[in-house]
Amino acid sequence: MLANDKPNRLPEWFKVTLPSGDTMRRYKSTTASVKENKLHTVCEEARCPNIHDCWGRGTATFMVAGKACTRGCRFCAVDTIRIPPPPEEDEPGKLAEAIKSMGLAYSVITVVNRDDLEDGGASHYRKCLDEVHKMNPDTGLELLCSDLSGNLEALESLLENAPLEVFAHNVETVRRLTPRVRDPRATFDQSLMILSKAKELRSDLLTKSSIMLGLGESEDDLIETFQSLRDAKVDLLTLGQYLAPGPGYHPVVSFPKPETFDRLAHIAKTMGFKAIASGPMVRSSYRAESLVAAANGQTIDSELKVVA
Repeated sequence: MLANDKPNRLPEWFKVTLPSGDTMRRYKSTTASVKENKLHTVCEEARCPNIHDCWGRGTATFMVAGKACTRGCRFCAVDTIRIPPPPEEDEPGKLAEAIKSMGLAYSVITVVNRDDLEDGGASHYRKCLDEVHKMNPDTGLELLCSDLSGNLEALESLLENAPLEVFAHNVETVRRLTPRVRDPRATFDQSLMILSKAKELRSDLLTKSSIMLGLGESEDDLIETFQSLRDAKVDLLTLGQYLAPGPGYHPVVSFPKPETFDRLAHIAKTMGFKAIASGPMVRSSYRAESLVAAANGQTIDSELKVVA
C-alpha cells in the first residue's frame, strides 16, 4: 500500500480557493448555460472538487444519456438505476448549443453506462459527437466512454469517422482491486479490450485512461497496471486521489503525498506514455486540453503539471 498520511482527514494540499471577480462571473455564466440547456455534467453528478476552477474558466465536462447509471461502482457518486428513461432525443442539439454559447475550444463528453440498451448507448453518443461537431467544427472533442458491455460492433460504429481527438475509458483502479471497487460487470480485462480495440480501429486517435490512488493499491500494483495500459497502446494517463463521496462507499485507505504522484508520473513516462497528468487534485477530464497539447509537443497556458 502507498504511504498513508492521516487517512481520516483531508491533507493540507486539498485546500481549494473559491472563485471571485471575473472567475466568479464565468462560473455563474457556465452554471446558467448548463441549467438553461437542461444538461447534466459529471462535475456536479460526481461531486468533482475542481468544479469551481473549471466552471470559473468557462469549461465543463458534459455527461450524456442521462444522469443515472445502470451500474453501481463503490467509488462513484452518480446515482444508480436498473432501467433508466430512454436517452433524450434533443440532447445532442442542446449539447451542441451549450458548447457554442460557451465558446469552448475543447470539450470532454462523458457518458453513463447504459446496459439497458442493446448497443450500450453507442448510437446516442455518436449523435452527440456529430451534432456538436456540426455546430462547432473547430472545437476539439474528447469522449470518455463506457465499456459498452464489451460490444465491439457498437464500438466500431461509434468510432468510424467520428470527429474525435481523444477516446478515453478509465480502468479506475488496479487489477487486484477491481472486483471490490467497480461494478461486477466492469472487469479490468474488458476495459483493456475496449481501449486496445479503439486504438486498433482508429490509430489516429489518442487513447486515454485514469487511475485513482488511495484505494489500497501498492506501487507494484500501479506499475503492473501502467504496463497493462501500455500493452493496450494507451497514450495518455491521469493519476488522482480517490475521495469517498460519502458513507457506504469504498473507504479512502491512504493519501499519497504530492511527491509520490510526481514520482509515479516519471515512472509512467519511462514506460512509454506520451503524456501524464498526476497529482492529488487531478481528475480524468481536468484541463484535458493541456494533456493533449503536451502529447502533441505543444504547451498551453495551464496550471496542470504534465509530464511529457
